[in-house]
Amino acid sequence: MSERDDLHLATWLSAAFGGADGSVTPPIHQTSLFTFGSYREFEDRMAGRTANAIYTRVQNPTVAAFEAMMARAEGGEAAVGFASGMAAISSTVLAFLKPGDRVACVEHVYPDSYRLFERLLRPFGIDVAYHPVSAFEEDADLLRGVRLAYLESPNSVMFQPMNLPRVAAHARRHGTLTVIDNSWASPVLQRPLELGIDIVLHSASKYISGHSDTVAGVTVASRELIGRLRDLTLPLLGAKLAPFEAWLLVRGLRTLEARMRQHQATADLFVDRLSRHPEVTRIHSPGANTVPGLTGRSGLLSFELSEAVDIPRFADALRLFRLGVSWGGFESLILPASAGLAQAGEQNSMQRFGVPARLVRISLGLENADDLWADLETALGKSAA
Repeated sequence: MSERDDLHLATWLSAAFGGADGSVTPPIHQTSLFTFGSYREFEDRMAGRTANAIYTRVQNPTVAAFEAMMARAEGGEAAVGFASGMAAISSTVLAFLKPGDRVACVEHVYPDSYRLFERLLRPFGIDVAYHPVSAFEEDADLLRGVRLAYLESPNSVMFQPMNLPRVAAHARRHGTLTVIDNSWASPVLQRPLELGIDIVLHSASKYISGHSDTVAGVTVASRELIGRLRDLTLPLLGAKLAPFEAWLLVRGLRTLEARMRQHQATADLFVDRLSRHPEVTRIHSPGANTVPGLTGRSGLLSFELSEAVDIPRFADALRLFRLGVSWGGFESLILPASAGLAQAGEQNSMQRFGVPARLVRISLGLENADDLWADLETALGKSAA
């Protein structure tokens, strides 16, 4: 047992780095390659007899520090960092799929994951079928013959949570590999590996970073599964995480739990007040214990507005909420579904899965909760007929 295994997650993440020079944060190894002091050292590394860093595209000490923290945070054996959340998603699924394989994907999946499956995987002979959350939970034979189940809990925009232990049990029965995007909850609120899921990934640009200044991704799993990514897709697709971004992510992890508790407190306040607002017809925001393993709600939620509200006028009347994509940072954001439904492109997952046109997604930041509520309430008042 590690000397830190008995510590709470927040304590472990906040603990000093403890470098040889007494530094409390890991140094940034801003270098493309690492050299060796002798031919024997070089030969041993090339032959795989040692694990010294050799080239930053596949290995870097600063990146390794972040990966170790993420593996510990998610309760996994190993992790690998990537240049973006989409790099983590694509590098993970491509490491385990081949032409003729079948993928089962949850409905209302992140739109760019949907585009990856439709525009890249399907033309290469990989069949992708989309199913509602209830089908994954209730149909014990849904995953028969399926190579990979791609999950989100909760899923995007509609935020429908999933009973992960039940789905994991179905998957094990059929030998299906399970992959989940855990960006919404973070390891503070949900640890899917402990619920039976095989692979967890994150858009680390979101809550893991928390500062809206980093684009990154990370995948966590067993050493065997991460080893396949390190052997195949990380070096050959080349979507590596840079040392400086890794250093920023370590900084973000230090305050992850404190930030998630603040996001949750604000979200709880908003859900309570939105539920009593006359212009709000429905709220999508799963809370603690909605499904097994989910211990709280994050600051990303959505709600539907009555026909009396002019949504463009509402968005323009906001002062603290800014219009923008992404989420999980210190700032509060709004994304009306009506704008997302208008997105140009070959595929639009919001249209396919029937996202209501009067739905609004908000990301609640770290501003004062009462100030945020006053801003939203005032804007609703100015935009209602």
